[in-house]
Amino acid sequence: MDKDVILVITTSYPSSADGSEAAGSFVADFVRELSKKSPVRVVAPGRSERIEGASGGHVWRFAAGSRPLSLLSPAKPWHWPAIAVALFSLRRQSLAASRDGRVAHVLALWILPSGWAARIVSKRHAVPYSVWALGSDIWALARVPLVGPLLAKVSRSAMWRFADGFQLARDAESFTGAPFDFLPSSRSLKVVRHAPARNRAPFRLLYLGRWHFNKGTDLLLEALKLLNEEDWTLIEEVHIAGGGPLEPVVRAGVEALSRAGRPIRLSGYLNSAEASRALGRADRLLLPSRIESIPVVFSDALCAALPIVSMPVGDIPELIRPGMGWVASGVSAVEFADAIRASFQDGHDESELSRCLKLFRPEGAAQRIIELMRGHS
Repeated sequence: MDKDVILVITTSYPSSADGSEAAGSFVADFVRELSKKSPVRVVAPGRSERIEGASGGHVWRFAAGSRPLSLLSPAKPWHWPAIAVALFSLRRQSLAASRDGRVAHVLALWILPSGWAARIVSKRHAVPYSVWALGSDIWALARVPLVGPLLAKVSRSAMWRFADGFQLARDAESFTGAPFDFLPSSRSLKVVRHAPARNRAPFRLLYLGRWHFNKGTDLLLEALKLLNEEDWTLIEEVHIAGGGPLEPVVRAGVEALSRAGRPIRLSGYLNSAEASRALGRADRLLLPSRIESIPVVFSDALCAALPIVSMPVGDIPELIRPGMGWVASGVSAVEFADAIRASFQDGHDESELSRCLKLFRPEGAAQRIIELMRGHS
């Protein structure tokens, strides 16, 4: 039997279309593009073990329980039972998906625990595997005792290693001693703008993402409170959409701003169609992250020809060139408020946004994988 299947093992894959899994949305789009060029199978989290049909192949769900894996940490001993259950199920389903011997290559999104499972399949069936790193792999998991050495070992044993950010690739290589190549993560999002993003007031501002400490959602609310009356006369609306562990903080902050008469609107998670409409209506995307590589919403903004106001973290300062947006001078609410004000004074250049967009396409990432595999074979 020919080995012709790419097995994608991931902890990010949508189980619904409600928009709560942004990284999962990217992986689904990437798999869809990959399946146009090769048979693909996916091992992904679910509430229980099962096999289900999906566009371009089948999905083997491993039992991850009802809590998102991103909220489980090996640094917290009380999380260990849930982690152990998920890992045993991940191993079992990864081996089941590769049992017929058709798997030619295993691609792990992300290093842990997916790369760990990919390495098991690689050893069992004598096929190569590759890993694709997220910031959480290198900037969080690598610091955990016992987990860090495993992450480095899994990385060094991989045939190819990718990272979804330039600085992340450098940090991953420094930690593991193995080279990583930049491979951007982005989703297929069709945005229709009925009018270009405004360069004059009144402006519509949008935050779209997880409400999490790393994403700086609390800093955004503090920055909005620091805007003065004159600043608010230039704002038609601030739309905050998403969800996550900071929900009580976000809701309290939005309520306080609403009571002060500020034009602010709160939404839950947005599915792809809703996100497209929100991006197509906005004039500025707000990225107040404390820790970041290149978020998926960055490429979403490029699809919408939407300029960006960002903290100076990760690769954002390297990517946002003049005309594309405004980068705060530091990571604080005061400095982010200043960046928002600056965005009211200067215009943007759609041609610069379009130029950068060419780097961020799921079909480009899929083509890169296929070319590497064909070159190797």
